[in-house]
Order: sequence, then structure tokens, then C-alpha cells
Amino acid sequence: QVQLVESGGGLVPAGGSLRLSCAASGRTFSSRAMGWFRQAPGKEREFVSAISWSGGSTYYADSVKGRFTISRDNAKNTVYLQMNSLKPEDTAVYYCAAGYSASVSGGSYNYWGQGTQVTVSS
Repeated sequence: QVQLVESGGGLVPAGGSLRLSCAASGRTFSSRAMGWFRQAPGKEREFVSAISWSGGSTYYADSVKGRFTISRDNAKNTVYLQMNSLKPEDTAVYYCAAGYSASVSGGSYNYWGQGTQVTVSS
């Protein structure tokens, strides 16, 4: 069992930065791939980024590539999403998820956090 708690969301002007954190409970965190997804009002959930269990492989949606960076600290059971050069279209609830393989598909993840709101003002 893995429980995930996101934090770090908030209101930021366009061009600003935020760092999201996802703290995981459970002994299996270091063996799990982690992903970030987001869902804007009226839209479907979409993939943002993922990282392998070791941190050696990372993946990004084209819309965030070059602006967002995913990382993890297995000693702290935490995964991060550094978001720079934020745009109003990045506004969404951001969710972290844990699974056995890093994937762009939400169906590959077994555990989900409750989400944290990110709002980017224009």
C-alpha cells in the first residue's frame, strides 16, 4: 500500500515558478515509478511527467518539456516537480501517482494522491 500526499500548489503569475512535492508512505516507494498528471476544469486528465524508480529515466509531455523538471529523493520518499516559466494553460489540479513502470498512461499507476491546485494568472 502506498499513500501519496501532494503539496506546493498555489497561485502564481505567468512566468513564475512553483515546486510541487509528493510525499509517499510505505516501504515500496523506492521500487516504484512515479508520475505527475493534471486535470483542468472541463478537460480530461493528462500526463505531465514521469520518472523511473531509480530516477535514471524521465519523461515529459511536449507541452511542458524544457519548463518542468521531475526528480525524486528515495531517501525522503518524495518526488518533485519543478515548474518554471508557468503559463495560464498550466492551470490545473496536479496529481502524483505511483506505479510499477513509468508511463504516460494513467492506467499504469496503482496509487494516486488527492491533488494540489496550481493556478497561473495572466
